[in-house]
Amino acid sequence: MSMICVENVSFGYDNSFDMVFENLHFQIDTNWKLGFIGRNGRGKTTFLNLLLGKYEYEGHIHSSVNFEYFPYHVEDKNRNTIEILQTICPDSMDWEIICELEQLDVKADVLYRPFCTLSNGEQTKTLLAALFLTANAFLLIDEPTNHLDINARNAVMAYLKRKKGFILVSHDRVLLDECIDHVLSINQTTIDVQKGNFSSWYYNKEKRDYHEKMQNEKLKKEIKRLSTSANRTSEWSDRVEKSKYGTKNAGLKVDKGYIGHKSAKMMKRSKNLESRQQSMIEEKTALMKDIEMSENLIMHPISHFAQKLVFLSNISIFYGENEVFKNFSLDVMQGERIAICGKNGCGKSSLLKLINDKNMQYTGDLLCASNLKISFVSQNTSEMSGTLYTYAQERKIDETLFMTILRKMGFDREQFNKQIQQYSEGQKKKVLLAASLCEQAHLYIWDEPLNYIDVITRIQIEDVLLTYKPTLIFVEHDTAFIEKIATRVIQIT
Repeated sequence: MSMICVENVSFGYDNSFDMVFENLHFQIDTNWKLGFIGRNGRGKTTFLNLLLGKYEYEGHIHSSVNFEYFPYHVEDKNRNTIEILQTICPDSMDWEIICELEQLDVKADVLYRPFCTLSNGEQTKTLLAALFLTANAFLLIDEPTNHLDINARNAVMAYLKRKKGFILVSHDRVLLDECIDHVLSINQTTIDVQKGNFSSWYYNKEKRDYHEKMQNEKLKKEIKRLSTSANRTSEWSDRVEKSKYGTKNAGLKVDKGYIGHKSAKMMKRSKNLESRQQSMIEEKTALMKDIEMSENLIMHPISHFAQKLVFLSNISIFYGENEVFKNFSLDVMQGERIAICGKNGCGKSSLLKLINDKNMQYTGDLLCASNLKISFVSQNTSEMSGTLYTYAQERKIDETLFMTILRKMGFDREQFNKQIQQYSEGQKKKVLLAASLCEQAHLYIWDEPLNYIDVITRIQIEDVLLTYKPTLIFVEHDTAFIEKIATRVIQIT
């Protein structure tokens, strides 16, 4: 049996006062299929880089296997895709690569185009084809399904079901339930290893969190009672002690020895109460240190006087002479939550952009209700820059509310003073979502809002949408999210 042993590993970045990990200690069987779960920014990718030996750290990591990391780094994206794949898997024949691409529903002609001309989904699929051809390595797979359509996700799922020996960083609950047999969860202060899939892990987590919250409340009440009792006993002791210095008691001399003994006894009782109180405080402090405080989010949808907010009839969208799709019709009624589904490259994002700003080349009829206020979440985060404060000013949203929502989404306070371009992709998407939740709108248009977003935040987003019931058009490939949120699903072919 081959193991990966992590012994007393601690790590922190040079420019940060806070440690990312402290004294990690656990073992992983190299035959396990591990799902790696945790809030954005907790250090999942950092831990994978520690396994790869990219950073210096304290402690020891022992392993007898070679690691293979996905996604592969592409140095020159102007090269043809086939050249890039031949570099990654030099022992694979072209026909083998083409067969893997077919399983991912990608046409072979992408191989002979510059990699930079491929869509995000196509780029991910071509790199996955190279991963699928990898043998005899322990795989470190970092969010493989971002930008992938449902069919491609199913292909990844089918591959991982056949594979043993990997750590899968993913926020896709269906994928995790189908493909893993152990969970590696990165908490606020620890990393835990647990047998099972995502659903069993989440059930156990909620059960443990509930128990700790109940125990915490019980201890809070007991600490308050002991504190009151100790203070009262201490006051009585002081009062009795002072009575020693009286001159007469019913004409007799005061028995100072008896009163001193009584005072000392009451003081000892007070100290015992304080000691019990301190012990309970320490027990209380040990609780809830790893509980994710997934507080309820809020949003601000507003009603429109018209029931039909958007009307599309026989819409065709063009990029130059290239027709993305044609003769598409759709009515968006107030209160609907419409999921737009289809393969990568079929024009889903183009449709959302058209409804949002109409600044595209199209034919057909597009009508929006008068004075319609739209809140748009883009799939693209590359142009985000500046601080959160300047971003809030640019979006004209309430700064305090914006920061509060981000805190509820798991942002640490130290993130507030960083430049947005320093954030992880998941943190950038949270900024976009938090800004949208702050905006008053008749219609929310979200383009792949959950890419890179952690599971806890996904559940928070589901809860806020089901609570406030906004009118929403969205593109998303998380089937669990679609099933829970969508009132209607539109398939683009």
